[in-house]
Amino acid sequence: MLSVVRIALRNLPFVVWLFAELRHLRGFRRNIAKYRASGEAELERREILKATSLWGDDIVKKLRVDLRTEGETQLPDGPVVFVSNHESYADIPLFCAVIRDKQFGFVAKRELSRLPVFGKWIAEIRSVFLERSDARASLKAMEDGVTLLRQGFSLVVFPEGTRGRGGPMRTFKRGSLRLAAKPGVAVVPVTHMGCYRIFEESGAVRSGVRVRFCVHPAMETAGMSKQEAAALTEAAEDVIRAKLAEWRAEEAGAAEGEAASAAADGRKSTGNG
Repeated sequence: MLSVVRIALRNLPFVVWLFAELRHLRGFRRNIAKYRASGEAELERREILKATSLWGDDIVKKLRVDLRTEGETQLPDGPVVFVSNHESYADIPLFCAVIRDKQFGFVAKRELSRLPVFGKWIAEIRSVFLERSDARASLKAMEDGVTLLRQGFSLVVFPEGTRGRGGPMRTFKRGSLRLAAKPGVAVVPVTHMGCYRIFEESGAVRSGVRVRFCVHPAMETAGMSKQEAAALTEAAEDVIRAKLAEWRAEEAGAAEGEAASAAADGRKSTGNG
């Protein structure tokens, strides 16, 4: 309990700023509610995208994130399911900063919806909450997700089921992408690395962290057989895992190079002395 209190106190300035930032989005939130009530889905999607992009940008600027992106710049028309590895709480706002031309909500654990202010905000952008201890409720949530996709709303899913916090990427939960296959929408794999360094690495919010994002080519699901749909999660996982391994190898190589250079400089200093 004491460690939780200490973490909260260490991060209090950022938490206060974050809550104020979410309240700053009240104009967007009113419009989102208005368009939802009137059934103007396209206007609702546009308002959600404007709000999430602004929110993501503001967090990137506040924390001076060194955000580096690569990959696809043209997303498929219509709704999609983004599928990604999951490192950190920071994955959500960083996604909002990176994906700039398509509205999306999140498939998230029910606990997230209970967070003050933040939980309500995530719900308002058309997210779906899973109650993992209740299979029937989770099935209902996935059906709600399918309904949203059919209405034109995109979603982000993290099939690892929990944050990796910089450790090895976990195996994706099987069947995670039936959500996309059932309505026949495209799946867009996304790899990212470094988000965990913003908070989870030290337990304190840090500035100036480098984060890498790669948006991979879309995988079409329309007309897929049941066998192809069953293999979809594994195929997306392989794409994401391969990119993550590539980046980690680059990072390890760079660290080795820096260590060798420092050692060489040390030997020169010793020799000169």
